[in-house]
Amino acid sequence: MVKLHAVITGVGGYVPNYLLTNEEISAYVDTSDEWIQQRIGIKERRILKPEEGIGVSYLAQKAIEDLQSKQPFNPLEIEAIIFATSTPDYILPGAASLVAFKTGMNNAFGFDLSAACSGFIYALETANNFILSGRYKKVIVIAGDVLSTVTDTMDRNTCPIFSDACGVVLVEAKESKEGIIDAVLHVDGDSVENLHMLGGGSVNPASHETVDKRMHYIWQNGKVVFKKAVTSMADACNEIIQRNNITKDDVKWIVPHQANLRIIEAVASRLDVPISKVMVNIEKYGNSSAGTIPLCLWNWEKIMRKGDNVILTAFGAGYTWGAIYLKWGYNA
Repeated sequence: MVKLHAVITGVGGYVPNYLLTNEEISAYVDTSDEWIQQRIGIKERRILKPEEGIGVSYLAQKAIEDLQSKQPFNPLEIEAIIFATSTPDYILPGAASLVAFKTGMNNAFGFDLSAACSGFIYALETANNFILSGRYKKVIVIAGDVLSTVTDTMDRNTCPIFSDACGVVLVEAKESKEGIIDAVLHVDGDSVENLHMLGGGSVNPASHETVDKRMHYIWQNGKVVFKKAVTSMADACNEIIQRNNITKDDVKWIVPHQANLRIIEAVASRLDVPISKVMVNIEKYGNSSAGTIPLCLWNWEKIMRKGDNVILTAFGAGYTWGAIYLKWGYNA
């Protein structure tokens, strides 16, 4: 008997128009195009210019318009909206509610989910369980960030990394062999020292002092985060492979969070899979946190085939990390 699965039936994406190059960054911080490409693997990234007066919900709206152009659906049939983001438009109201209003999804409930760079896989597994409950048939999963708003342009180690982008997937209940098969998700709160943005929360609410101390920007201990990211993503993928009785040769695509090209290459090496099976677009889009994995799916959608075995994996602040195993649901 064919089981009920949560199946991705469409992908949309959007990146802002403004293209920030390494050369431009080199004009205001001590770095170079060569250094950035060697250390991080990024050539350019997209930025939502502040003067546009819009936030991540705008990126989501445009990504949904892109999805609609390829996979039309009735907004009133969407029952849930899960928005994975660490940079909502406002503290209140949530970005999901703004998207519901802007896109006419008036019958849906929605909420924001904060799991940093792992946000998409956390949100996708949440959508999976909503559908497997039998109560929901169509869920929109949105993942994106405007990290330029929390990037310290004076920090040469982090300012070349981060970018702005948003991706969206339509997840539907279907009796099929395709869909989400398994997920491994983890969290470790003993990480504040090495990866954080300390200002703006209830411990350090915004004040002159927190602004003066540049506490409203992302900071990381690169060496520590690098090692933890590689081992965590690779181990999560191996756990998925082992407990589902598949081999690395059975996997068509590995889709890692686009944190750093060297991290991606190290994960591939640790898994012993060729880089040709790994989706990589960090060189042109940078690290948009929760947005990177759906942006890869958006880029590769045309060559993915129904039934392809795909593993998504991510690591982010928290720490949060994990992997999802799914069978791709359609031919574009």
